[in-house]
Amino acid sequence: MIEATDRKILRELQQDSRRSAATIGELVGLSASACHRRIRLLEERGLIEGYGARLNADALGYAMSFFVEVTLEGQSETVLGDFERAALARDEVLECHLTTGPADYVLRVAARDTEDYERIHRRVISGLPHVIRIQSSLVMKTVKRWRGYPV
Repeated sequence: MIEATDRKILRELQQDSRRSAATIGELVGLSASACHRRIRLLEERGLIEGYGARLNADALGYAMSFFVEVTLEGQSETVLGDFERAALARDEVLECHLTTGPADYVLRVAARDTEDYERIHRRVISGLPHVIRIQSSLVMKTVKRWRGYPV
């Protein structure tokens, strides 16, 4: 169970984790030291995994984004493990999700242009172990970006 004050802290951190504990404390009705202690406890409980910056894909030159469904040749622990270890090792794979349905995994990748995606498709995704089918979907427009969990 997450207390109401902790939920407020988590919401504030998701909006802007660069703010100080004093600023967040003011927003949620705590002193800076009490807020800092609660943030540390949220980290220790595993509710906060880490901190980072949201980068702008377009500004970095990644004009295209794809969701890629990947089907493997089997479902054994060895096959799944081999694939997951290889996907984790590839920087081009931004996200990798084991899913239900016709595909075994859904990947998210970004590419600079069609030639870059062709390279990723041929050399990265096709080169992952045990892959027998790849189905790619180009993101035409992102309507809502992920900004955090509803807490």
